[in-house]
Amino acid sequence: MVLKLHGFFFSTCTLRVATVLKEYNVPFEFVAVKLEEHGHKAPEYMQIQPFGQVPYIDDDGFVLYESRAICRYIAAKYRSNLAGPTLLPDVSTEVEKYARFEQAASVEAWNFDFYASTAAAELVYNPGYHGIPTNEVQAKKLIDSLNKTLDVYDQILAKQKYVAGDDITLVDLFHITYGNFLHTKGFINLEDEKRPNVRRWWRDITSRPSWQAVKDGLSPSS
Repeated sequence: MVLKLHGFFFSTCTLRVATVLKEYNVPFEFVAVKLEEHGHKAPEYMQIQPFGQVPYIDDDGFVLYESRAICRYIAAKYRSNLAGPTLLPDVSTEVEKYARFEQAASVEAWNFDFYASTAAAELVYNPGYHGIPTNEVQAKKLIDSLNKTLDVYDQILAKQKYVAGDDITLVDLFHITYGNFLHTKGFINLEDEKRPNVRRWWRDITSRPSWQAVKDGLSPSS
């Protein structure tokens, strides 16, 4: 039975999972959840995802939600699909590398995504979908904080190729969706010449075939 990815065609978290599925060459069926019709809040949906969010996967009866947890699961289960770096260090054989991975994962969650996802909500989702005016003061604070994070990233990436070391990991991929969303809308500049190391890293991770395959959104044939 092919893995099913239930989500919204252009949601950042759904595309995060789709990117990793593509990295591991895992065939999957995309099942569209109609957010515009509040399909994610339907009782039958919330029986599976009690927070009413996207995405979740059904891998031959194994159901899992939360995009980063799903990505870790894919990386652990389909590790043998990759000839190169597995994207998720093995804690039993690469304990120090795994610790660096978890350190970077915490940084991504709390120093990047916390500001990026909240800024996206404040600047785009609230006014565009919920009819809530942007709080300009709050939005500026979030973007300023995100730019400070990127300044630190430039220092880190001056010493290593990727955020967890010299091998690419899931953590690098975790940045792509919200980074791309804010970058393409002009709220942040991930190719700023003032941050040459961030620019090099960003061009590297966003040029991967996995992201290129999903960046324009998913369809039932994806």
